[in-house]
Amino acid sequence: MSGTPSIFMIAGEPSGDVLGGRLIAALRELTGGKIKVAGVGGEMMREQGLESLFPMEELSVMGIAEILPHLPRLLRRIRQTAAAVDEAGPDALVTIDSPDFTRRVARRVINRAIPRIHYVAPTVWAWRPWRAKGFARDFTHLLALLPFEPPWFERVGLPCSFVGHPVIETGADKGDGPAFRARHGIAADAPVVCVLPGSRRGEVGRLADDFGSALALLAERCPGLRAVVPTIEAMAPMVRDLAAGWPGSPVVVQGAAERYDAMAASNAALAASGTVALELALARVPTVIAYRVAPLTHFIVRRLLSTDFGNLVNIIENREIVPELIQGDCRPDRLAAALERMLGPEGEAQAEAVQPALAQLGLGGEAPARRAAQAVLDIIAGSGT
Repeated sequence: MSGTPSIFMIAGEPSGDVLGGRLIAALRELTGGKIKVAGVGGEMMREQGLESLFPMEELSVMGIAEILPHLPRLLRRIRQTAAAVDEAGPDALVTIDSPDFTRRVARRVINRAIPRIHYVAPTVWAWRPWRAKGFARDFTHLLALLPFEPPWFERVGLPCSFVGHPVIETGADKGDGPAFRARHGIAADAPVVCVLPGSRRGEVGRLADDFGSALALLAERCPGLRAVVPTIEAMAPMVRDLAAGWPGSPVVVQGAAERYDAMAASNAALAASGTVALELALARVPTVIAYRVAPLTHFIVRRLLSTDFGNLVNIIENREIVPELIQGDCRPDRLAAALERMLGPEGEAQAEAVQPALAQLGLGGEAPARRAAQAVLDIIAGSGT
């Protein structure tokens, strides 16, 4: 590869924007700054020099019920983006997650000589495995976050590279627990539970009462118990209102720095199922995972899933290292009992047992963003540009 590589990059939601920002930074590092980037992105990608074709926030309705009123504009943006790719003639097109938008753009790109790389593999190993064939039609290469994903796509003819999970780069393992306790008036020897009831209004509403009741039961057995509740800006008012009735004088905090300091200050955690479980594992906080959805939703989804677990650590290790209390098991008495175990030797054992899974996700190796950037550059070099 010679000259300055040009990459058209598309992200359609905040999580993809974070990946895109890190990817651009890594590409600049690997090329000594000799990289041209255009496309669609948000704040993180703009900070890395991307001039977005249009505001990424316009795509936030993709995949939800509110799509119909916005459909004409979204279809126009798909056509506009695909045309911009063809006009730019980049060395590679890199789309990041948001398959409702990015796959449609990839299909409309006329110049099929441009490598079409998709970053974040769909979870075909969990449900709807037939999606792998669709991605093989739309893309020429896939960048996967999980070590067991490449074979699912390679068997349908789509080259796939494992680059590592972005949670490794979040800084979740860099929190300052003593400083957090001092800042918020929490005694150094007080038992602290980190409570994370979710990042969406629906899941917070479904879990908050059970989480609060579980804390009340635990507080009876653990004198001096304190609760810390990291949340996001959009959910902070709701979470503060709900947590006001919880025991343990809950401390509700926002922002990444406070979030990771809160984790570092905690002796155990109770969290909604999701990526936060990996952050807690990285922070070495013994964790109980819980979740509940509408009964009909659970009935349908349970029959579509092809995995016994929801937590990635458990999936990778194929055993329940992190307790999962889902649906009917998500009850205050069971949550409190599991949390009490996490405050003892069982919790210490869990903190050690999750480490091999984190290593498989990339902990201790090259940063996932740098691995992704190198894969993109290798694909461009291999395409003869």
